[in-house]
Amino acid sequence: MNITPKLFLKEMFDAALTKVKGEEDLIKNLPKAPKGKTIVIGAGKAAAAMAKTVEDNWKGELTGLVVTRYEHGLKTSRIEVVEAAHPTPDEEGRKAAKRIYEMVQGLTADDLVLCLISGGGSALLSLPAEGIPLEDKQEMNKQLLKSGANISEINSVRKHISAIKGGRLARAAYPAKVVAMLISDVPGDEPTVIASGPTVADPTTFEDAKEVVRKYGLNPPASIKKYLDEAKEETPKEGSKYLENTEVIMLATPQDALEEAAKFAQSKGFNTIILGNAIEGESRDVAKVMAGIAKQVKNLDQPLKKPCVILSGGETTVTVKGNGRGGRNAEFCLALSIALKGLKDVYAIACDTDGIDGIENAAGAVIAPDTLEKGLSAGMKASDYLANNDAYSFFNKLDDLIITGPTLTNVNDFRAILVL
Repeated sequence: MNITPKLFLKEMFDAALTKVKGEEDLIKNLPKAPKGKTIVIGAGKAAAAMAKTVEDNWKGELTGLVVTRYEHGLKTSRIEVVEAAHPTPDEEGRKAAKRIYEMVQGLTADDLVLCLISGGGSALLSLPAEGIPLEDKQEMNKQLLKSGANISEINSVRKHISAIKGGRLARAAYPAKVVAMLISDVPGDEPTVIASGPTVADPTTFEDAKEVVRKYGLNPPASIKKYLDEAKEETPKEGSKYLENTEVIMLATPQDALEEAAKFAQSKGFNTIILGNAIEGESRDVAKVMAGIAKQVKNLDQPLKKPCVILSGGETTVTVKGNGRGGRNAEFCLALSIALKGLKDVYAIACDTDGIDGIENAAGAVIAPDTLEKGLSAGMKASDYLANNDAYSFFNKLDDLIITGPTLTNVNDFRAILVL
């Protein structure tokens, strides 16, 4: 078996990315043109790519607006593309969300709203509830992202300080037919969590949102504390009349990426195992568990025989205590390297499928048995960099960051461990 391990891991990641663009499934699932108007709206890192696919394949008239992350835009002719900030919302995102919200109002049952949603949509589709300034929502978002809360917890708060999330967009569009087409970036592929579920029933409540604030010891700005405490208008729940004309279609998921990676590895003669597509927890803790599994494979050929590839996905978290440049995937790789202690013939890659690990310009990183040794030779002690949440800087010095640029899709994190 003649491979270059790091290159093999990168090629496997590329194969997984190609699978989860969602283009073929989007075309296949386009609804029929309605009697009335067709309005295309959307938000997320894949929003522009999805909008262009709709434009290129739609028979009939349409108009619309989607919002995507800066540098993720594409040239379109009928659907306007606006770029805004992620993961912390900005004024461009707020203005775009307000226009989208107004665009879907006053429609009839003969009209169609095609809603294109992908990862990152929650921050990009940011229209604060009445009485909450954007600056306060930005501050709340920063606190949530640093807290170690998982994506479901973060979004339960986001939904309850928003005018558009948690089914409120569908309520605004009622009685038009709403078809939401989703690319999942969340564990479990739950539509209520993807982009904070703007077109689906919200199972969380104001009390759930307040519990997240209490659990992580957050300090909401006064306007947000007041809004959560008053809890005046709850999000639409299951059975609401405002959701009776809505439909959800899932186009691509984290499992799709892992299965494509497994196929790629098997075609090269490797045994494969998918441990799960929804693994959560602190990046460094997940890394310790994965290191234990890799050691078991290396030493005892359990739970599968080497040479093999161990695959997993999901969304880990980082509780930020240092002031370095991080990213949950780079942090996972650094912690994994420390836990493996240079174990021979074990390599790994961890990347965010959107090409952006946290807020950095890298998708993630790749490690090898000599990673720690190379770090020491470059004057870096891995444990010090991990303590400072500075994995990006560590791998940048070693030239082991994975740089893809915007991938125009997002199905969460991708991790693969190669045991030879």
